[in-house]
Amino acid sequence: MKPIIVLATFAFLFAVSCKSKNQTETLAAASLNLKRGDIISCGPQQGESFGTVLFDATVPADLKKEFNTGIALLHSFEYDEAEKMFAKVIDKEPACAMAYWGVAMSNFHPLWDPPSPADLRKGMQAVDIARSIKNKTKRESDYIAAIAEFYEHADQLDHRSRVLNFEKAMEGIYKSYPGDKEAPVFYALALNAAAEITDKTYSRQKKAFGLLEPIFKKEPLHPGIAHYIIHNMDYPGVAELALPAARKYASIAPSSAHAQHMPSHIFTRLGLWDECIKSNFDAMTSARCYAEQAKIKGHWDEELHALDYLVYSYLQNNNDAKAREYLDYVRTIKEVSPANFKVFYAFAAIPARYALERKDWKQAAELKFYPANFAWNDFPWQKAIIHFARTLGHLHLDNIPAAEKELDTLHMLYDVLKDKKNKANEAAQVSVQINTSQAWIEYKKGNKEKALELMRAAATAEDAMEKHPVTPGAVLPARELLGEMLLASDQPALAVNEFEQNLKLHANRRNGLIGLNKAKAAANK
Repeated sequence: MKPIIVLATFAFLFAVSCKSKNQTETLAAASLNLKRGDIISCGPQQGESFGTVLFDATVPADLKKEFNTGIALLHSFEYDEAEKMFAKVIDKEPACAMAYWGVAMSNFHPLWDPPSPADLRKGMQAVDIARSIKNKTKRESDYIAAIAEFYEHADQLDHRSRVLNFEKAMEGIYKSYPGDKEAPVFYALALNAAAEITDKTYSRQKKAFGLLEPIFKKEPLHPGIAHYIIHNMDYPGVAELALPAARKYASIAPSSAHAQHMPSHIFTRLGLWDECIKSNFDAMTSARCYAEQAKIKGHWDEELHALDYLVYSYLQNNNDAKAREYLDYVRTIKEVSPANFKVFYAFAAIPARYALERKDWKQAAELKFYPANFAWNDFPWQKAIIHFARTLGHLHLDNIPAAEKELDTLHMLYDVLKDKKNKANEAAQVSVQINTSQAWIEYKKGNKEKALELMRAAATAEDAMEKHPVTPGAVLPARELLGEMLLASDQPALAVNEFEQNLKLHANRRNGLIGLNKAKAAANK
């Protein structure tokens, strides 16, 4: 009887041990305060579709669909929805290490603004739980270690340093596991996140494209491949390489609002305004659906983002009536969640573009901050757009003192930005606005040589930097304004060169084309 007693005792102890481990992991998961609920699916067609992903991981067979849906959502930057899916896996199997990795990835947001302190804490906690779970492969441990490189030492290392650490770790995974289909996709994302905004050779982005383009042909329904091709080729001179992916991505993940919008980055680069309008109309509609289903108070931030591109596209397409229709709609919006950087950008850029693109200088000079009750002082780059538009408005109305007052405000906003971490690109863009404003003030004062010198400096500086991903482009390109100044200074041949160079960077821009035709006519008169 003794062997039976020993076996029974061992079985009891093993069961208690497993139960204890499971309880520990369940308690740890509960402390994460995960987002939960049904997945929200919004798109131009019925049904839930976020693309096809097959990530090989230690996940129970009955949870693999939820896990892979979470990965697909990650690849379309539907981070809240992705976390919900990983939470479903964790709730049913709290010992699934890769589900915690998914939570950490859902709080990373590599191509957006840096995560909030709360996101950083949640991500690091998820990493710690994933590490503590024994039932995982060496490859899974490496994936967990890679995302840990971003979260660890956040109090000592800046955001970019940790992004570079993540990139290096993902490169190691890509090289170590040649059969891993997801490794090149996540590595391409890491390369894009680590790309230098001053690198005009686009070395990292081209490397990522080289990884993705061959497998896109083999996996045409993978959302991450199409999405990251678009992001990595979202630059002048290379955008056309991403056109097939841009025209495919929305149909790969029709239930994602972001997937509806993202192709318009390439359409904007190439000046394909009809396609850009359709892309952002679908994205706006999808975002409204999302806000309704998620019971968001007011509007969702993705709607404002799509509206910015939509108004810009209508203006470039010479449809001012439609642009005005959506501007009026924006002015009815009083509440947005979350009220983040892209929301403030849209609220500033949409009315500024509408006035400046149409050269309605009175309207530009009288622009106000809307909604007035928003925390505009927390967003100096966005505030600068309104002050810049006012400056140009006052100058074209020959009100130099009012323009100089606006310029003083631009200087103050620049001083705020240059001292902030991770705001170098925004500070540089305000610096271009300052030089442009000073140039036109000098021009109005009759100092044409000084004006042209400042305007050339502004154009050179803007050409050397990349636009922020949140925007379809500068509110008014500096080189286009240089062409206009040369044309006004009776130097049409030089103006032709500037307009042509500007159109290489900003394809098919309405005022760029008008300016070029005027300059050519004047040069050949």
